[in-house]
Amino acid sequence: MTPLLEARGAALGSRLRPTDLRVSSGELVAIVGPNGGGKTSLLRALANVETTSGTVTIDGEPVADRAPARRARLLSFLPASREIAWPISARDIIALGLPAPDPARVDELITDLELESLADRAADRLSTGERARVLLARALAPRPRLLLLDEPLSNLDPYWTLRLLDILRASVVDGAAALVALHDIDRITAFDRALLIANGDIQADLVPDEMLASKKLSEAFRIERSNGKWRIKRSAGRQSSP
Repeated sequence: MTPLLEARGAALGSRLRPTDLRVSSGELVAIVGPNGGGKTSLLRALANVETTSGTVTIDGEPVADRAPARRARLLSFLPASREIAWPISARDIIALGLPAPDPARVDELITDLELESLADRAADRLSTGERARVLLARALAPRPRLLLLDEPLSNLDPYWTLRLLDILRASVVDGAAALVALHDIDRITAFDRALLIANGDIQADLVPDEMLASKKLSEAFRIERSNGKWRIKRSAGRQSSP
């Protein structure tokens, strides 16, 4: 079966080594790894937001040469930054994610993300967590085939962390897919697969329970599980500077 996403030799200089990756329709995939390991670089390469070596296709279509309106239907990329520099309304921010005006879709997302009280406020005056929800709504707006989300759970309270995971699951039910970079490794149990990336390379691709128990995860983060809790590995020392 043809994968929804297929990357062959996708690379970003020294930040991401040539990477092959296939993701099927309906999959929710977590990306974990130490700081600077390559999570963001992988998402940026797949989104082709900067010059990328290799090829990336979605539903067989090469991402690199698609027109903006078609790209919006193929993928949405949500960067880790939650900064919004312009005093435009949250409603208008969401509408910017659409390739064509669709007020009904904007209203639907405002309801789904409980943004009714924020919709007409200037987005640059919202809290970081509120902006995160607005920007996620913008990413969801065009119903893309693939979501590429960098730390979407950051700055969210417990309710919104759980609610967002439900929203992501619902977004892939009809055949889309999502790759989501995370810092909280225990959250990967809500996903179908987990990728471990370190030193610019995918080190492991496992189901979540296997990933949490893997030696590679422990070594990459320099932590270990003891009595059901994570702790720093006793043998772990400071990493030397390159």
